[in-house]
Amino acid sequence: MTTSTVESLSGTRLHEMFAAATAWLERHIDQINAVNVFPVPDGDTGANMYLTMRSTMEEAGRCADDAVGPMLAAMSHGALMGARGNSGVILSQIIRGMAQAVAGSAAMDCAALARGLEEGSAAAYRAVTKPAEGTILTVVREVSQAARSELESGRQDLVRLMETAVREARESVARTPTLLPVLAEAGVVDAGALGLATLLEGMLRYLKGEPVDEATDLAAESVGQDWLSIVEQRHETQESLYGYCTEVLVAGSGLDVDALRGRVLELGDSVLVVGDDQMVRVHVHTDDPGAVLSTGTAVGSLAQVKVDNIRRQAESFVQMHEERLGGPAEAPAICTVAVAAGEGLAGVFAGVGCTKVVSGGPTMNPSTRDILEAVEACPSGDVVVLPNDKNIIMAARLACDLTRKRMRVVPSRSVPQGIAALLAMSPEEGLEENIKAMEQALASVRTIEVTRAVRSTKLKGVRIKEGDVIAIVDDELKLAAESPEAAVQQALGDIAGGETSLITLYYGAGTQRKQADALAAQLRRRFRGHEVEVIFGGQPHYDYIVSLE
Repeated sequence: MTTSTVESLSGTRLHEMFAAATAWLERHIDQINAVNVFPVPDGDTGANMYLTMRSTMEEAGRCADDAVGPMLAAMSHGALMGARGNSGVILSQIIRGMAQAVAGSAAMDCAALARGLEEGSAAAYRAVTKPAEGTILTVVREVSQAARSELESGRQDLVRLMETAVREARESVARTPTLLPVLAEAGVVDAGALGLATLLEGMLRYLKGEPVDEATDLAAESVGQDWLSIVEQRHETQESLYGYCTEVLVAGSGLDVDALRGRVLELGDSVLVVGDDQMVRVHVHTDDPGAVLSTGTAVGSLAQVKVDNIRRQAESFVQMHEERLGGPAEAPAICTVAVAAGEGLAGVFAGVGCTKVVSGGPTMNPSTRDILEAVEACPSGDVVVLPNDKNIIMAARLACDLTRKRMRVVPSRSVPQGIAALLAMSPEEGLEENIKAMEQALASVRTIEVTRAVRSTKLKGVRIKEGDVIAIVDDELKLAAESPEAAVQQALGDIAGGETSLITLYYGAGTQRKQADALAAQLRRRFRGHEVEVIFGGQPHYDYIVSLE
């Protein structure tokens, strides 16, 4: 196949090349996830890089300028807004460096691409507080050096330059286990490095006119049983080995990135703090997500919040590979899909047998497509969906008409109702019998949701001001209070009684564990006939979600 020489790219063609790279990456998410063991074995690098690129392309789609400068500037903004995980944040900085290198340019030629890769590498290294070789950082640096050498040969062909970059990327990825002992121990290459090489391959395929809609066995490696044993042992002996992967996007004016980074460094490790004086992306592994959120709100407002339990992710990673080594597990007769916001709540649903969890909830409603994709990913033909919010029930029901599976929606209106419904399921019963039992279980639990008012209003005799702490009981605004803890106390005082015996506090991403424990102690003294449990929910916007049974 003869490939024409490509001397330069317009903004439109650059957009198309990045779109092809994103599509190629999407085809290889599972393979990249499967080798994700550094810095922690959480199996999400491929997904994080893809979600970052998807946000990048969404922003690029809004750019009407055909010059590469504005197009890459739009991509850089989208990457920062949508960056996920270590790999995604580093990728956003590579794109940012490329954007800075072509600022004001109408087209991208070989010199601009080589310079962009160099600037991207420099920006990525600056973003990481403790750079480790044998990672995506090494690959982008070595690729930029290879691109510079190709440029100095005098050939002005983007195809040739990208061929050189891809060849170096593959070789650099293959060398990562020699630079990072944890990779050699697991018998895999670095996942972030592999993800970057995949993106570059997608770009090359675009330049050569090759399709990106067929996946190849790009990453056939799989971790072995010895590595799985090591991971499990570390979990057993080090209770707080990983903590929570906490990410926030801080918006404000006159933000000091270096000062914010200094504060975050005191809260955990795997620290990445990048951005400018108006928008800063923070990523940190910590045992106290609430402290990270408080640090962000001290200097600006939180535009995005994401908290993942890395221990639970690592355990899922181990389970995934054990199933690969031992063969697929038998599919359940009835699968379940639940909607929940926050890694803690996702873990709760998984712990009570939920098959798939769709991220979403109040103010973060998933689409019908999101729900449908989860339903289709279930291994069984019978699927029950738990929306867990009144505003998601309709979207879930619409999905029923779009799948060939026997899908039913149990109209749960809160997280506690969804959990109660799952606990009512019986594997010995059929679909319709379980639906009846689950619907009956919805009435067995009452829900208190504590949040802050987004505007001033008066509703059912309750006058509230913007920013007031409010308590919503079973979907109805009941009261305003001085603090989230006071709101829980007052709301429970109105509904707890002789027929109830269990109070469960799911505390949110912005609430510290010590606050939740102190509240629980007060509730145990006040409601002596009740057992009180405290669980990290990690949900944004809601300080507490309280279940009363």
